[in-house]
Amino acid sequence: MYFGLSDDQIFFQDNVKKFLEDNAPLDIIRKISSDDDKTSKDDLHKGIINLGINNILIPEENGGLGLNLLFATAVSQSLGQGIATLPFTGSYVMAPIAIKYGGNDTQKEFYLDGMSKNEINCSVGFSEFFGSRDGSNLIFSNDEVNGKTFFVIDSDYATHVMLSDQMGQIGIVSMESEGIEVIDLITVDKTRIFKEMCFKDTKIEILEKTIASTDAVKNAIDAGRIITAADSLGAAQAMIDKAVDYSKERKQFNRVIGSFQAVKHMCAEMTADLEPCYSLVWHAAHSFDNNETDKDLMACHAKSHISDVSKIVSKKATEVHGGMGFTDLLGLHYWFKRIGLNRHILGSPEIVREEAAKSQGM
Repeated sequence: MYFGLSDDQIFFQDNVKKFLEDNAPLDIIRKISSDDDKTSKDDLHKGIINLGINNILIPEENGGLGLNLLFATAVSQSLGQGIATLPFTGSYVMAPIAIKYGGNDTQKEFYLDGMSKNEINCSVGFSEFFGSRDGSNLIFSNDEVNGKTFFVIDSDYATHVMLSDQMGQIGIVSMESEGIEVIDLITVDKTRIFKEMCFKDTKIEILEKTIASTDAVKNAIDAGRIITAADSLGAAQAMIDKAVDYSKERKQFNRVIGSFQAVKHMCAEMTADLEPCYSLVWHAAHSFDNNETDKDLMACHAKSHISDVSKIVSKKATEVHGGMGFTDLLGLHYWFKRIGLNRHILGSPEIVREEAAKSQGM
C-alpha cells in the first residue's frame, strides 16, 4: 500500500516552495534575519497569505478552506525547506485548532471569521501547560491574567496572544490591552521571532470549553508538534540536497569529493535516515484527523524522532561542506540553527518521549 501525499497536497506544497524560491532567496533571508529588510518580510507575508495558508484549517463556514492537518504538514515542509521567515505553526495551525476544540459558538464565529480575513492573527504561548520555566506562571482569575510566559511563538503580525495556564485553560488577549510587557527572546534562530510576555491585570477572554476540559490545548500542542517536525523534515532535506550538490562540484586532488567513499557514505546515511521520517510525519498528521486513539502517541513519536534525525543530518551535511560549511557565505547555519531550535519548541525529545510513555500507561 502506498501512503503519501495526494495530488492536491503536493500541488499546494509545490506552490509554497516555488513562491519561496522566487521571492526569498538566501540573500533576502540574510537581510530579514539581520533586521535590515522589513519591507521584504512584509511582502513575503502578504504573498504567502495570498496563497491561502492562513485558511488551511479554518472551516468553510467561517470563510476558510476546511482542509486537514496533512495539508498543513505538506506546507510546513516547504516552509522549512525554504527557511521561511514567516509565522505558521502558532498563528495558522495551533490557534484555529484551539478555538475549534475550545471555543463556544460565538467565540468560534468571531475568531475564526477574523482569522480567515487575516484581521485576527494570534501568537501562541502554551509552554506553561507542558513545561513551565522557573519564574514563569500564568494565573487566570476574574477575566484577567497575571504572570509571565516564555517562548511565545509567531508574534510577528499578532493582533492577539493565545495563552494556556498549567491547568490547560486557554485565554485570548488583545495586544492592545493594558498591562502587557513584551520582551524580545534572543535565540540562535534568526529566521523567526520569539517573545517573553508579562501580564498585570490584563483583560483575557477564556475559551468556554477549556474551563472543564484540556482537549483544546492537547490537540493544539499535538498539531504544533507535527507541524514543527515537518518543518525540520523540510530543513533537513534542504541540507541533504545542498550537501549532494556541493559534493558534485567541490574538487580535491583533481576529483570531485562526491567520488570519495567517505563522502558517499555520509550522503547515503543521511538519505537513509531521513527517508522513513516522511511516512512517520504524514501518518502522524493523518492520525490527528482520523485516529482518536493513537494521535497523541503519533505526534510525540514524530516530534521526538525527527528532532533527533534532523539534528544528525544537519551535522553531517555541514561536515560534507568542510570548512566552508561553518561560514556565513553558504548560509547553511540558517537551516542548522532552525533544526536545533525546532528540537526544543513545544517540548524537547526527552519531554515528548516522557509524555508518550505516560499516554501508554508507563
